[in-house]
Amino acid sequence: MNTKTKNTFDAIVIGSGISGGWAAKELTEKGLKTLLLERGRDVKHVADYPTAMHQPWDFLHGGLVPLDIKKDYKIASKNFIFSEATAHFLTKDEEQAYIQDKPYDWIRAYHVGGRSLLWGRHTQRWSDFDFTGPARDGFAVDWPIRYKDLAPWYSHVEKFVGISGNADGLDILPDGEFIPPYELSCVEKHFGQVLKSKYSNRHVIIARTANLSHAQKIHHSVGRSQCQNRTLCERGCPYGGYFSSNSSTLPAAYLTGNLTLKDYSIAHSIIFDEKKSKAVGVRVVNAKTHEMEEYFASIIFVNASPLATNLILLNSTSSRFPNGLGNDSGVLGTHMAFHSYRGRITAEYDGFLDFQTAGKRPTSGYIPRFRNVQQQETDFLRGYASNLSASRVMENPSTSLGESLKHSLLNQKLGNWHINVGMMGETIPKAHSTVHLDKNLKDKYGLPQLRVSIAYDDNDEKMLKDFHQQFTEMYEAAGFKNIKPIDTQRLPGNENHEMGGVRMGRDPKTSMLNAFNQMHHCKNVFVTDGSCMTSTSTQNPSLTYMALTARAVDYAVREKKKLNL
Repeated sequence: MNTKTKNTFDAIVIGSGISGGWAAKELTEKGLKTLLLERGRDVKHVADYPTAMHQPWDFLHGGLVPLDIKKDYKIASKNFIFSEATAHFLTKDEEQAYIQDKPYDWIRAYHVGGRSLLWGRHTQRWSDFDFTGPARDGFAVDWPIRYKDLAPWYSHVEKFVGISGNADGLDILPDGEFIPPYELSCVEKHFGQVLKSKYSNRHVIIARTANLSHAQKIHHSVGRSQCQNRTLCERGCPYGGYFSSNSSTLPAAYLTGNLTLKDYSIAHSIIFDEKKSKAVGVRVVNAKTHEMEEYFASIIFVNASPLATNLILLNSTSSRFPNGLGNDSGVLGTHMAFHSYRGRITAEYDGFLDFQTAGKRPTSGYIPRFRNVQQQETDFLRGYASNLSASRVMENPSTSLGESLKHSLLNQKLGNWHINVGMMGETIPKAHSTVHLDKNLKDKYGLPQLRVSIAYDDNDEKMLKDFHQQFTEMYEAAGFKNIKPIDTQRLPGNENHEMGGVRMGRDPKTSMLNAFNQMHHCKNVFVTDGSCMTSTSTQNPSLTYMALTARAVDYAVREKKKLNL
């Protein structure tokens, strides 16, 4: 009894990444004694960013990871962010084995802060074109919310996060609470002017990003300061110049005195009390001793990241829920989706040779979705957004030899402008895109291994072809040359935007969560990470996770006060 009393809290949050950090902040600020469970080690802001201030010559291998170490990161090493500067923030394959029924890269970061230390920081709101997409286009199920439901919560989180950007006045991409924007390069502006003159719905804007171009009082309150434009964000920022759990939400939660962090604590399953007909706690495997522990609370937020959240819920079986917690509908672990990053297209421009870029910026240009917005105009569903960047590069003196090579290296000249555009395509959630537990295989902690069966389909192939066709046409209109369409072949999962499996919906027969991210059939459990997503949109998803989390916590606390949980 003493152990249970010691291990009892008002709320438990599983996972300390972007959404888990927000759950911890909001719960503690509302007065709830909150336990935050993290399966990996603690990473303290500033103190535990070992490469943050390294110069290039400080790396023993020039930034490359030696092969004897890289072999332990076969999955993570495929991701663009993997390097000698970041490997310590990524997870070795053996840490949690999983089975790829179809090729899938599960990029994981098991430590306090999770992938909030490594994310790309682009932060766009969704619009009603996104929330009404499934109902309008006939895929997935209807979202139980609309933009107006989330708009005030977008504002709530944006003010704390710090989002640099312009008020662009686009119905496809609602404006938010912005601090000063970064600037487009002259070639990016030129491209935008060409699109504006030739198309009514194609826009080049500066991408909205969670970097403090100008820190406000609310950011100083947790020790953050202005972004230094170093573009080394993925190492951890000692200035707090970009948003992460470590620099932002967790310091705010600690300030309340209501947060308890327990690291090296792997969520095994959620404890369901059949007599009380609700969840009462979380079973945890101690990552160091492999012993089972139990913690108790009246509110549980599951924010372990989509695949891990699905695993935990599927593993939370009981007489009442033999197929996973709250899974009366049978849709748990189904209708998984992601963003397709397979499309890239590059080109050169020989104008503006009296200009060059100076300094760095922690963002890029951005082209919001323009396909199938007002009406269905292609042979594929939905569309894609695009990131773009243009800069001048030094000419490569590779054809020189001897003395001429030395002269070329010592007197390098700027070449033409190079432009690079990358696609972020919306994929369609499908019933056969699934994750489920293997009946026999377990990982080294005794958890069932997850079987992943998620792949591209014909819709994705058509979208990729259209992306290359449309941008070839737009490049030519802008006077670009040497145009090169590229299929990156990036696997599902590799882009870090996995979503679904525990989707929101109006009907408990076809969804897991209601409009407040509350389980239909287990009312005191809430899921607000990417697994809750009904569809994927073309916007980067993290801002929406944050807004959904803050909204769900507000609802949960109000329900707790009414004694409904």
